[in-house]
Amino acid sequence: MPLTALSLTLGAPRFSETRLAGLAKDQGALAAWREAVAKDAGKAAAGVTGDFAVGLREPGGRTFLAVDRFAIQTLCYRVTDGQIQFAARADALADTGAEIDPQAIFDYLYFHVIPSPRTIYKGIYRLPPGHYALFENGQLTVAPYWVPAFEEQRGASFGALKDEFRQLLRDAVATQLDGGKPACFLSGGTDSSTVAGMAALASGKTVATYSIGFDAQGYDEMEFARLAARHFKTEHHEYYVTPDDLVRSIPAVAAHYDQPFGNSSALPAYYCAKMAREDGVSKLLAGDGGDELFGGNSRYAKQRVFGWYDHVPGFLRKGLMEPVLDTRAAASLPLTRKAGSYVEQARVPMPDRLQMYNLIMRLGVSDVLTPGMVAQIDVAQPLHLQRSVWQVAQGCSALNRELVFDWRFTLAESDLPKVLGATSLAGVGVGFPMLDDRLLAFSLKLPTEYKLKGLQLRWFFKEALRGFLPDETISKKKQGFGLPFGVWANNTPALKALAKESLEGLAARGVVRADFIQTLLTQRLPEHPGYFGEMVWILMMLEQWLQAKAPNFRFS
Repeated sequence: MPLTALSLTLGAPRFSETRLAGLAKDQGALAAWREAVAKDAGKAAAGVTGDFAVGLREPGGRTFLAVDRFAIQTLCYRVTDGQIQFAARADALADTGAEIDPQAIFDYLYFHVIPSPRTIYKGIYRLPPGHYALFENGQLTVAPYWVPAFEEQRGASFGALKDEFRQLLRDAVATQLDGGKPACFLSGGTDSSTVAGMAALASGKTVATYSIGFDAQGYDEMEFARLAARHFKTEHHEYYVTPDDLVRSIPAVAAHYDQPFGNSSALPAYYCAKMAREDGVSKLLAGDGGDELFGGNSRYAKQRVFGWYDHVPGFLRKGLMEPVLDTRAAASLPLTRKAGSYVEQARVPMPDRLQMYNLIMRLGVSDVLTPGMVAQIDVAQPLHLQRSVWQVAQGCSALNRELVFDWRFTLAESDLPKVLGATSLAGVGVGFPMLDDRLLAFSLKLPTEYKLKGLQLRWFFKEALRGFLPDETISKKKQGFGLPFGVWANNTPALKALAKESLEGLAARGVVRADFIQTLLTQRLPEHPGYFGEMVWILMMLEQWLQAKAPNFRFS
């Protein structure tokens, strides 16, 4: 059946309106969507929670599309010859004439993923999280149906909030259990440990936990996973990923995604899910989202420090600090150089400040990409997208604005696709209890100082779970399934060869400068494997995807 004739519904939508909920139960979600859209298409998705994607064609020719608030379920579309086509994956819409979009390649090198609404293909778009699309009489409207509104609750007791939070966590985990063997990813961090513990409470069964380790100094945190496993008495499983595993799996993982995807944690997540699948698990629970809902990323504290600069009186900033620190003499001394760096960054507003840390921008776009590639892209486009997302959250604290920004760029565009892609390749389902709509609503009302107390990250989350989680888990630094790719690429011949072949392939396609590839592999990677390994990785995964999906692609 052609794509233009299809309607589809994905995920597990939960309709808040009683009649629609009953209709979904009796006749299926598509029937409920039809009634909701017929009543008011613009508001049809606003009363729906859970993870979902819907593509609905009405008899009169109108087409309605929507995805959930975090785009756990995705939907792509294109308009050709006055018709709209849609599918869950971008590559499902890409026929033999589909062109690779140079701007999308630059977006990928900037973000390490290709954020919606763009995809790797010209003319094929991905619906952003929390958005709907309406195609009628040849006209396409794309708009948000949900915009987060923070209403911080004042005067509530810590004890009451703690009890409510713990119950919400337990309910969220219970909702995600599928009746099979309860099982979780377990990195040993706060979120995955919490999910494992709550799964044990909610199911009343022994939970199976799955962890990945690396035999590389500074990258392995298996001891924390073991600590949580002992604490919650889980059936614990471990696998140590090796460089040979990467050589075998990189092509398959790259090709599995519908467009280039550069989050390096996809490989260890795949091996974790593969281990669970081989153990008979049908669904894994993941801890993604806790940091972004409750203030757990270290950059939140860092940006708060930069925010303090705004409170320095203007006459001191403009009349003393900036003139003095912006001198050669100040740059020559360690203390004043550090102060000058702080002022330089603090003067740049968010989200523009983030570009100061961006890898390809720091390396120099023209030093990385060929002149032909540079001529076909707009280097300012990624920042324009970031600025537009930054404007979504209004009338809230600086921290909450950062959280909303990360709901889009960290969760919806990177971390969730990482886990979803890894688990689907392994053949196992996945649920994200931390992103339960009830927990999201709780985050929206939680006072800012409960999320970031001074410079203490996710203060409320940790204090509310003190006594439930091991103290060592609460106090540990965040790490996750970080991959020691740069270290291994330096000292593993087969992995080094795969990286070299891949990067030289990109040079041959006219994407990346050959001299940059040579310097990157022979000088920069050996000197700083952790930092420059990231650039090698994203370039390698781009080439591996192109080999699988667009082998004949070249820049003219």
